[in-house]
Amino acid sequence: MRILGIDPGIGICGFGLIDFTSGASMKALDFGAVTTKVDAPLPSRLLELYDSLSQVFSETKPEVVAVEKLFFAKNITTGIAVAEARGVVLLVAEQNKVPVYEYTPNEIKKTLTGYGTASKSQMQEMVKMELSLEKKPKPDDAADALAAAITCGFLYRNGKNDEYKFSNTKGDKIKL
Repeated sequence: MRILGIDPGIGICGFGLIDFTSGASMKALDFGAVTTKVDAPLPSRLLELYDSLSQVFSETKPEVVAVEKLFFAKNITTGIAVAEARGVVLLVAEQNKVPVYEYTPNEIKKTLTGYGTASKSQMQEMVKMELSLEKKPKPDDAADALAAAITCGFLYRNGKNDEYKFSNTKGDKIKL
């Protein structure tokens, strides 16, 4: 099964595609980041993100999408822009009829490392190990997206993914 992980962002939106087999092995197929022009107006950036993500979906043909949930820290302005970018991600997934699973950063960290306060470096090392990569994936946003995809695979393997499913308009379920 192809799982596309996405770390939403308005300036940089990370993506990572993995192949998850019934034997629970995982392999990275592709990863990277979509970027938008910093000086462009927000509507233009959202359109640019939409067009780029539509192309990622078209090229990678995911069966499931794993999205990092929005976590508001201190900067609400940044959080709002990320929420708008996340809306674009959900729209593109729905248009492509791909089920979405959502995970908080702490859920992803806990799934990969065993505790929810793991550092960026620890997370990148776990992604590298789980996917048998030669080096830590870059940029950081792509590593975060791969971590979301791995989390989706782990939780599926352990029969715990249903509680993380984002309801789509049809309420469709996918057999993983």
